[in-house]
Amino acid sequence: MTDQVARVAVENAIYHFDHAFSYRIPEGMAVQPGCRVAVPFGRGNSKRQGIVLSVGVEESDELKSVAELLDTEPVLNDEMLRLCGFMKNHCFCTYYDAVKTMLPAGINYRLTLEYAVNSELGDRFYDLSDEWRRIVSLIRAKNNHVEKHTLLQELGYADASVLDKMEADGVLVKNDAAMRRIGDKTIRMMRLNEDAEALLQGMKLSAKQESVVELLSTVDAASVKEICYYTGVTTSVPDALVRKGIAAYFDDEVFRIPKSSVYAKHEIVLTDEQQKAFDELSMLYASDQAEVSLLYGITGSGKTSVFFKLIERAAGDGKDVIVMVPEIALTPQMIAMFRAHFGDKVAVFHSALSLGERLDEYKRVSRGIAKIAVGTRSAVFAPFQNLGLIIMDEEQEHTYKSESKPRFNAKELAKFRCSYHHALLLFSSATPSVETYYYANEGRYHKHTLTKRYGTATLPDVVIADMNEEVALGNTGAFSNILLENIEENLNTGKQSILLLNRRGYNSYVTCNACREPLTCPNCSISLTYHSANNRLMCHYCGYSVPYVTKCPTCGSFSLRLSGTGTQRAEVEIAEIFPQARILRMDTDTTMTRSSHEKKLTAFANGEYDILVGTQMVAKGLDFPNVTLVGVLNADHMLYHDDYRSFENTFSLLTQVVGRSGRGKDKGRAIIQSFTPENPIIALAARQDYDAFYEAEIAIRRAMLYPPFAGICLVGFVGENARLTEQAAFTFTKMMTDRLKAAYTDMPLRVLGPSPAAVFKVSNKYRYKLILKCRNDNRFREMLGHMLTAFSSVREYNGITVYADMDPLSL
Repeated sequence: MTDQVARVAVENAIYHFDHAFSYRIPEGMAVQPGCRVAVPFGRGNSKRQGIVLSVGVEESDELKSVAELLDTEPVLNDEMLRLCGFMKNHCFCTYYDAVKTMLPAGINYRLTLEYAVNSELGDRFYDLSDEWRRIVSLIRAKNNHVEKHTLLQELGYADASVLDKMEADGVLVKNDAAMRRIGDKTIRMMRLNEDAEALLQGMKLSAKQESVVELLSTVDAASVKEICYYTGVTTSVPDALVRKGIAAYFDDEVFRIPKSSVYAKHEIVLTDEQQKAFDELSMLYASDQAEVSLLYGITGSGKTSVFFKLIERAAGDGKDVIVMVPEIALTPQMIAMFRAHFGDKVAVFHSALSLGERLDEYKRVSRGIAKIAVGTRSAVFAPFQNLGLIIMDEEQEHTYKSESKPRFNAKELAKFRCSYHHALLLFSSATPSVETYYYANEGRYHKHTLTKRYGTATLPDVVIADMNEEVALGNTGAFSNILLENIEENLNTGKQSILLLNRRGYNSYVTCNACREPLTCPNCSISLTYHSANNRLMCHYCGYSVPYVTKCPTCGSFSLRLSGTGTQRAEVEIAEIFPQARILRMDTDTTMTRSSHEKKLTAFANGEYDILVGTQMVAKGLDFPNVTLVGVLNADHMLYHDDYRSFENTFSLLTQVVGRSGRGKDKGRAIIQSFTPENPIIALAARQDYDAFYEAEIAIRRAMLYPPFAGICLVGFVGENARLTEQAAFTFTKMMTDRLKAAYTDMPLRVLGPSPAAVFKVSNKYRYKLILKCRNDNRFREMLGHMLTAFSSVREYNGITVYADMDPLSL
């Protein structure tokens, strides 16, 4: 028999078994592509959630039927469904992993069991035991539908054995239910009924009732809260009018819009150099072709002003715009500026929002109410229908890459969306990634350059402080004498300072003087960090913590030594040296609460603090005109990571943080402290000489065959048994080598490893890695996808998790 059939991607399908499954669509069920459904899955026909990828006509005699339609209209349009396939192919994830990433958490359903009282129970109720009658009464009191977990919790039962007996005896009925995590927010409204005028002819109302009727006659509809406020009545008065049939209540949906700082709107005037860049970008935007551009300019050159003018043009044309920033810390300033110019047309996307706010911002975009989305990497999924422009500010930042499944890079998804919409993708940075700058120089991307700081601002003077000389002079603290002198001068003149230290905590590690052993996390192969705020040793990987004691757990001696400096210690030391200074610390420990980024940065911008101490979240994108001093406390630990990007990351971070100084009318200064001041990367960052850095770095990348001259893929192996995890890595490598010899002899590929990961153990799981230098094309991804599927069938390694990560953040 031929029927309407839905092709469904099912939730919780494992990678090697993930594809579109066919289900018959029951008569009268309006299933469309992009809708979510509940379907029976597997031998037990347990209900699973799925997304409909397509609808067609097939032979359906052997097919199961869709059990329930969860959406009245599609939650994903054609573009986003195609993006699901793109992510599956490029990120080695399942369809539904991609779907869940695209949708806000509040809109997601979860399938659960719920209990109801059998409608045919009748007088049998009185024959039940006291316990069973109590359960029936409880369920009836909750509208006859109670989720299993909630019911067990209220009854105090450890399992559902009693409920199962009641179901078997016909007392209860068990059903599958789809539960939304967050509901739509509504407000109770009131309006007059259509026949209210006729009813009022022969009806006598009290003075209070008449005042409500008069108000509703004027405004058509109002919330109950407004009615009570403006007329001075209590809710009993509107209730009486509803009972008399004169008025009626209805629910109106309202949106939970995140609050933002107030920003004074001002006209943006471009310099000649900025105008030239804007004109070039405007031509590309108007070409109706998919284009990629790089806006490259020194720190403080006004790149934001250029792309803001471009956004004004796109908004004026009725086009939708996405603006991405790398850190939550950058969004408050950006959002305030956008809302000052575009009002409620701006939607916000980032992880600090509540689930309700995320859901409502998503709906405002999907319904066309908001036309500009500003946020971190999740903003790339803003469900716009008419995209004209995507902007990625500070495009080189690693936060645009997801470290968890699906391991996507927002750059690649932005390119996909711009290609679909024939839109312009604009990268903006003072220190673009080596790959982006290479493509711009080679002509694959357009390049637009800003060489001068905006207005009267000039680049700061930079001093490199040799910490070896400080130690020789007896200074073993975290601050060089020249940095302290400059901080004191700033305090005396009412100027502000920023101090960067990319390590949180008080001390970065603890060792024993007697046995020389460091204190490490029992779950991870990483040292514990001392936090003075709670006097505990903490692991920054798994969250393990233990109270700090002076006794060594290895040898039992009382010889522990705290070493290394974190942001907590820097804050304490600078407060001891300058007790009159008002000091603000910003790191992940102080910005856990909601809106903490915005509150702290607003306070600093308002001059409530003299010194800002922080990790890399204070290093980029922020604009404080009164900051005339930047200090980098330890440039060395960033510089010597075991990663091919360590030079690039260090140069970028140093350049960006130095660029925070002197952005107003006063000349800025920056002091970089290092034990290796002769390192050329530090000197280049001090000079803000990106082009010289790039020429040196690209030569190394070409010689060593690193991006952009090859793709990098990391195949990771994670398991609870170290030896078995190692064996799995070597078995996978052998299987891949055999497959390459059999079917891919012409594929350019270099295999490094397997080897232990840089952090070998995390949360009691051991990790191995395999590095592949490859050509990241369809053929390579096809080969690797087949390998991941084939390896999953090796039963010996069922307990080992294997994943592939293109363009990983670290090796």
